[in-house]
Amino acid sequence: MTNSQEAKKQELPPTAWAVLGLLSFPGERTGYELKKWADSSLRFFYWSPAISQIYAELRRLEELGYAASVRSGPEEARAKRRYAITDAGRGALAGWAADTTEAGPPVLKHGLLLRIWLGHLAEPERLRAMVEEHLERTRGELASVREAMEHASGVPEWTFPTLALRWSERQHLAELELAEALLTDLDGLADTPQEQGRQAGGDAPTPG
Repeated sequence: MTNSQEAKKQELPPTAWAVLGLLSFPGERTGYELKKWADSSLRFFYWSPAISQIYAELRRLEELGYAASVRSGPEEARAKRRYAITDAGRGALAGWAADTTEAGPPVLKHGLLLRIWLGHLAEPERLRAMVEEHLERTRGELASVREAMEHASGVPEWTFPTLALRWSERQHLAELELAEALLTDLDGLADTPQEQGRQAGGDAPTPG
């Protein structure tokens, strides 16, 4: 590996490792197939990169020698490029996966909670409706997680992805519990001094 390639290896973002991780399972896949798989697995506990990001990372991984691709022949109506991990890529990925110092803390960006934080600018009925919408969406996501778990069940190569999906199932169940508790909290605000002050145009509930 050249010095330039080594530098690029050190600069690989987590998304590149995630795409390489998708390639680490048996078989060759197109960028579109990788996107579909990310949507039915990665997004439940990490995130699903856009199709443009996937192709950008595939080009980068090929440049580093971590992935290789072949173009389909004339037997297919539309030419497709299928990607596979190389031995060098598998070795690099194994090293990255074993390096716990790179994992970092989980990052929570909860759009609903940001709006709840700004609840002094919204009507209580609207806040409650947003939480109920979040509950409905989370129930749908939980159903998708369970569908993915059922699909992966019994496949030896997917043992560890199944563990990640099982964690995601618990996380969605916890999210439902938290959202239900948030509804209870909102219902209890009507008679509090903070809510009375908000309705009367009082100061913000934080100091400073």
